[in-house]
Amino acid sequence: MRVIIEADAAAAAATAADFIAALVRRKPDAVLGLATGGTPVSCYQLLIEMHRQEGLDFGQVRTFNLDEYVGLPATHPQSYHRFMQEQLFDHVNLQPERCQLPDGVADDLPAACAAYEAAIREAGGIDLQLLGIGTDGHIAFNEPGSSLAGRTRVKHLTAETIRDNARFFGDEASVPRLAVTMGVGTILEARCCLLLATGAHKAEAVRAAVEGPVSASITASALQLHPDVVMVLDEAAAGELQRSEYYKMAEAAERTRSAAAE
Repeated sequence: MRVIIEADAAAAAATAADFIAALVRRKPDAVLGLATGGTPVSCYQLLIEMHRQEGLDFGQVRTFNLDEYVGLPATHPQSYHRFMQEQLFDHVNLQPERCQLPDGVADDLPAACAAYEAAIREAGGIDLQLLGIGTDGHIAFNEPGSSLAGRTRVKHLTAETIRDNARFFGDEASVPRLAVTMGVGTILEARCCLLLATGAHKAEAVRAAVEGPVSASITASALQLHPDVVMVLDEAAAGELQRSEYYKMAEAAERTRSAAAE
């Protein structure tokens, strides 16, 4: 696991955006796994800027999102379909037919989940999966106690997640109680996982994910089992890490090595 600690949230977002842009330039038909929530917004804004100012081309890229609320149509202001349109899709040259999100209003949700898994396989798998982390250590909507081998499915949201997401809906009562989510097993099949976390409120979850035991109680800890994970943190989110100085030293050495190779 590569742990990159940047000075602040803006620098962390820039590093994450650079990783994604480098992949798209290297592999124009890359398959990206995308995330929603407050954390990736700055990263998406930077990718939009790269598209507009540097010609970063998303024309052949395919995307799959991590999750969607059950019961919210794509046009709902708080649906993740709407979020992705407003925060990224409407501002770059991604082709609509190449952008997929879980279907939270399907008549047969289990069948829709199976179809989503099949679509990922047919696309050749996800090259890079962008992730956030919940304050309880979850990734996507794989709440504490979720199977670390789980596939795309419907999950009940915990009270903590409902409280955390109430800020987007105005109150807790308006937050859906169910979501369709990629499973941890699905996420771990991505060739690279890029987790972006900022803010002191994420520090304990980050510590548990990076330095704690692998446990279904902290589903992000399963990333320790993946061969290619990049954790991009700001100083606040890294505040509880016991080995932060080692991570900084290792990253400085990695950047020196990369610069020498160029």
